[in-house]
Amino acid sequence: MIDKKDFRNALGRFATGITVVTVAKPDGGIHGMTANSFASVSLDPPQILVCVADKAHMHALIHGAGRFGVNILRDSQQSLSDRFARPTPDHTELHFLHTLRGTPLLEGVLATLDCKVVAAHVSGDHTIFIGEVEELSWTDGEPVIFYQGKYRTLQA
Repeated sequence: MIDKKDFRNALGRFATGITVVTVAKPDGGIHGMTANSFASVSLDPPQILVCVADKAHMHALIHGAGRFGVNILRDSQQSLSDRFARPTPDHTELHFLHTLRGTPLLEGVLATLDCKVVAAHVSGDHTIFIGEVEELSWTDGEPVIFYQGKYRTLQA
């Protein structure tokens, strides 16, 4: 049996970027969640995946909305990662753009993806949501990196 702490420590050796997954709530509000379980799936059609804990509030919201946004954070946005890692993040003083399809996306991030859910696979205590990218944007800059439980930046 694999110890959960050992498993987490081993996976912590894999450096990842940080994203904030966003979704429009039925009441018109916005919910966001920090996620580093994000990856490219396919170029044609353009698809990505995010993994969401079954107990997370985001889980039911993505199922209900049928779409979500992915916001890739830049190196100066560690505070956004921390803010959206909370169960009920504070959205005051944040600026969101809304895509033509109504998906909320954070302003000023490194890249954004507006995704339609095309598949959801339950695995363990998470659901893997496959999103087909319907709209995207990006800008130049450096990403925030997460490695061994700490934020890092790229070194030249």
